[in-house]
Amino acid sequence: MSNKPASPKPEWLKPHGQPWGADGGKTVYDNPWITLTEYQAIAPTGRPALYGKVAFKNRAIGVVPLHDDGTVTLVGQNRFPHGNYSWEIPEGGAPLDEEPLDGAKRELAEEVGLEAADWRQILTMELSNSITDEFCHGFLAMGLTPTATAPDETEDLAIARVPFGEALDAAVAGHMPDSLTVALLLRVHHMAVRGELPADLVRRVLG
Repeated sequence: MSNKPASPKPEWLKPHGQPWGADGGKTVYDNPWITLTEYQAIAPTGRPALYGKVAFKNRAIGVVPLHDDGTVTLVGQNRFPHGNYSWEIPEGGAPLDEEPLDGAKRELAEEVGLEAADWRQILTMELSNSITDEFCHGFLAMGLTPTATAPDETEDLAIARVPFGEALDAAVAGHMPDSLTVALLLRVHHMAVRGELPADLVRRVLG
């Protein structure tokens, strides 16, 4: 796995003002995946506020499987919250005590039957930081070869391998609104523009 060193943090990114304050909180809902806690909080302005926070028991993992010919493998499935059919990059959850890369390798194999020789962690994201603590690690997987699939017992997955440009266009047009998919496809395009991919892949991603 290769990672480019992080750029220095600009001075303007420093925090301002007072942080939120809160009591110890009261758990109002708990299941194997999330905990909802209600807090009597103090806002940075000093005003009291009622706050609910959803804490996740897994971190989100997303993988862009980029093939040597410039195509990407996507997953289609029915999603419960919006009641919609969603085309996405392979993604899922990794326990908080598991290395994110190990989770990414597992999700890639389980969902689309691929393993990769070249792994790069390319993005970290807070997915909805006004009400949740969910954190995402995004990966680029290259040097892909087939392996056995093992989808979750609740998943009925379709698989499509499409040109990167088509996938990116569909994402930015709103046809693939999944946030990990949009962000990570844009990040791979950003890497191509900056010359951070192998030269042949730069041409295919940008072409």
